[in-house]
Formats: sequence, structure tokens, C-alpha cells
Amino acid sequence: MDLPDYRDEIIEVMCKLIEIPAVNPAYGGGGEYERACWIASFMKREGLEPEIYEVADELTPQKRRPSLLFKMDGKASNGPVLWLVAHLDTVSEGDRSLWSTDPFKAEVRDGRIIGRGAEDNIQAIVSSLFTVLALKRTGRQPECNLGLCFPADEEAGSEYGLVRLINEGIFDPKDEAIVLDAGRPDGRFIEVAEKAVLWLRFFIKGKQAHASSPHLGINASAIGTHFGADLDDLLKAKYGARDYLFEPPYSTFEITQKFDNVSSPNILPGTDSFVMDCRVLPKYPLGSVLGDIEHLISEYEFKTGAKIEYKVLQRADAVPPTPLDAPVVRKLMAAIEKRRGTPTIGGIGGSTCAAFLRRIGMAAVVWSTLLGTAHSPNEYAAIDNVVADTQTLIDVVTACAET
Repeated sequence: MDLPDYRDEIIEVMCKLIEIPAVNPAYGGGGEYERACWIASFMKREGLEPEIYEVADELTPQKRRPSLLFKMDGKASNGPVLWLVAHLDTVSEGDRSLWSTDPFKAEVRDGRIIGRGAEDNIQAIVSSLFTVLALKRTGRQPECNLGLCFPADEEAGSEYGLVRLINEGIFDPKDEAIVLDAGRPDGRFIEVAEKAVLWLRFFIKGKQAHASSPHLGINASAIGTHFGADLDDLLKAKYGARDYLFEPPYSTFEITQKFDNVSSPNILPGTDSFVMDCRVLPKYPLGSVLGDIEHLISEYEFKTGAKIEYKVLQRADAVPPTPLDAPVVRKLMAAIEKRRGTPTIGGIGGSTCAAFLRRIGMAAVVWSTLLGTAHSPNEYAAIDNVVADTQTLIDVVTACAET
């Protein structure tokens, strides 16, 4: 089945969604409620009946966070559901001075739609929506049962979104999923595995003093600098194995955020704080990584007199990859081969909704056609990519029985 000419309508819906901000409350936004309501109203006008599942959250104006669900029966109505998963929330715009346009006012230019969330994850929402709309409008029933899942809170850990849906038993382990939240510009890469994720914030507590009398204090900034460098060297050396399923094919340990300590150049800092982002190959348990970190902390506390603590900001242990012979892998490979060329399969260092679904035994893949503009100033999506992704999804769900 070829996608009807919905290009103008796809552009219109994408622009509308950009102009309904859905910034995650963790990044100072008001959440996804208005965007979810607009999508639900749009679907109802098309004769589709979505369900909005809400979770309480005092940080939002409505005091609740919505996720949107929809199911369409396939010809094998007693079979598992193939879910198309795309998250509702976005990160904030960041530094507005780096944008050439208003991040929440969509601009269509040179085949692109510019605005916060255009590629992450509005492109995915729209390609999923128009897959269902094309079937509905043409009277075509999918070969397999089809579901849309647009969860809240993906950008901040999914506790108010997909995790709650899983805990409520929305998904059957026999179901499958295509999570439209990672990909490459040629649209041929299928992700079947993810590294473990560990974000740690370290707090070094020394003793503030005048910088001219360092013997009267404990310089937390200097200790933090040396500790961070030694920690970086230790982890990269000990967990340095290669696994070429992933790109890059090794564990990564990167110091990212640094926090203010003192307001004057002549004050010896009594505190220091930084964050390390760890993406660890599945062969290494995160418990082992944390054990090595705690051992190094003990050494530094003994020799410096400082106190070093850490807080886990995010932890996602690795789960087994989706088997390469899973039906969803074969379906998507066939659809890509049909119109794009030979697909490639691998793993990524990022964390997506697929990891949570794999944890309950579901076969989940991550795929999309992306240019890598997510989270950046002047984020944009290529209109051709949205149209092409919609066609690929239609090819998947109308050929389920053939694979």
C-alpha cells in the first residue's frame, strides 16, 4: 500500500504540535497535557477513539501527566499488538540566543520544519499518526493488531509515562514495538540493543579558607579535579572492552556538568560538584562500576581529609538485546529493503523507551530517519523523512502476514 499524498497535512500537524509546547517539568516546562489533548481531539475528528492515561504530578499546572494510547484491530485480531511508540514531551529550548527562529513557532523552510521537538519526537508522533490515518481513510485493515503509544516523561526517565503503563499491564510480553526515537539519515539503521546508563553527581566537601592560607582549609575544587581525572582514567581502563554491535563500540565515561562553588577568586573552595555520564556495555554490571567508584572515594577521603559523596541521577541497567530473528526485526528489515536498500542492525549508547519494554520480555526495535538535530538550537525535521517513515511503517503493518 502506497501512502496517499498527505504531505501538506503532515506539515500542518507538525507545525501545530511544535506550537503547543510540551517541555518536561524536569526542565522547567508545563508538561504534555495540552499536546496530548490536541492529538486526541484530532484523532476523534477522524473517527478514532484514543485513550488518555493520566498520572498525578504536582509539578504541572493540571497536576497530572497524560500518555495517549490507541489500538486498531488487525486481521489476526487474537494475535499480539505491534506498538508504534513516540514520546510526547520535549526538552527546553536551551539558550534562545542560539536560535534563528522562535523555538515554539514553527517555520517551514527549504524542506524543513524548524522548532523545538520537530525531530525529537514530533516527527515520530506524526509518522505514527498518519500510518493509522492512511489505513482508516483507505479502509485498509492492518495485517497485525496495531497500537499507538505516545507516553509522557521520556526526557526525564519515563517514571510518569511508559514505566507506569508497563506497571499497569498495558503491554503483553508477546507484543512487539517499534520505538521511533533513534536512527540515521539514510533510514536503514535498526537498533536492537542499548548500553546501560548511569548518571552520577559527585559532591566533594572540604573546608573553605582564604586562598592565601591553603593550610587552613581543604581545597574541594582541587580535590574534585584530581578525583574526576583519576576516576575517568580508572573506568576507561578497566571497562575498555570492545563490542562492535554498538557505536561507539566501547563504554563511555564523560564528565559533563560542573557546578559553581565560590564567588571570589581568593576563596579556597569548601565544596565542589560535578556529574559523570556513564554508558556501559551490557557485559559489565553497573554494580561493579559503582564498587570501583566507592573504592576510589575511600582512597581519596583517606589521603585528603575531604568527604566525597555521590547521588544517582539516573540508572538503567542493560537488558538482553532483541533477538535478530524476532518478527518485528524481520518485518522492519523487509520494509526498509523494499524502498531504501539493505538495512543495518546494531546498538546505541542512548536510552530509549525500548529498554523498558525489553525488560518485560517484549521484542522492541528503535528506528527512524533522523538527521541528529534533537536537543540542539534550531532543531528541525526534514519533511521528506516524515513522509518516508510513514510509508515504511505502512509497509510494515500491511505486510505482517507475509513475514
